[in-house]
Amino acid sequence: MKDAFGTPQSLLVLGGTSEIGLAVARRLIARRARTVWLAGRPSADLESAANGLRALGADVRTVTFDALDPDRHEETLGKLFAEGDIDMVLLAFGVLGDQANDEADPPAAVRVAQTNYTGAVSAGLICAAALQSQGHGSLVVLSSVAGERARRTNFIYGSSKAGLDAFTQGLGDALYGTGVHVMVVRPGFVRTRMTAGRPDVPLATTPEAVATAVELGLRRGSETVWVPGTLRVVMAALRHLPRPLFRRLPV
Repeated sequence: MKDAFGTPQSLLVLGGTSEIGLAVARRLIARRARTVWLAGRPSADLESAANGLRALGADVRTVTFDALDPDRHEETLGKLFAEGDIDMVLLAFGVLGDQANDEADPPAAVRVAQTNYTGAVSAGLICAAALQSQGHGSLVVLSSVAGERARRTNFIYGSSKAGLDAFTQGLGDALYGTGVHVMVVRPGFVRTRMTAGRPDVPLATTPEAVATAVELGLRRGSETVWVPGTLRVVMAALRHLPRPLFRRLPV
């Protein structure tokens, strides 16, 4: 169960090697989270991530999970929830893709969509039903400001995040009043391995800053969190900019 301040004591990270997911886990372990499941494809990186969290004093277990294998999601996630209540599920998996390559390679574009959207819909619905059955818990989904409006430079990734964002908002409305809290997190450009080599942009942020915002959002019971917060105003302006002007922006 959550502590008196609303901080989860048990956490499931879907996307167990995600730098943002691990930053959130470290933040919550420092705030009394004691049991963590890292779900991802078996790898040395997944084991290294688990060992890093164990060194902080948490009981950490790894679970085999593949966003692109939704036929096994119910079995895998069902076993986890059968072991006991989970206070928070963090849906942190996703791929950026390569826009130029993916436009010329439709199967590659489909993999981006299947990972970021289809896999997330499958896992999100299963976890939401499990949280509802136990009567409490939070589902936190990492979306992106890229989903706010399609841009020429990343519309494949952006469209997948737009779908994920809309799905999560609707799921939150469906679960309102059930004891399950659903929160969408919309970071801007985050400096991680996934964005390595790409030019930095204004309002760029870090996994640690996202983790801080997630914790604050949990304490406040927020439904939507922007990181950094000023992006809410920026994206509100960009969302309503006429398309002929929007096309000319270096975004």
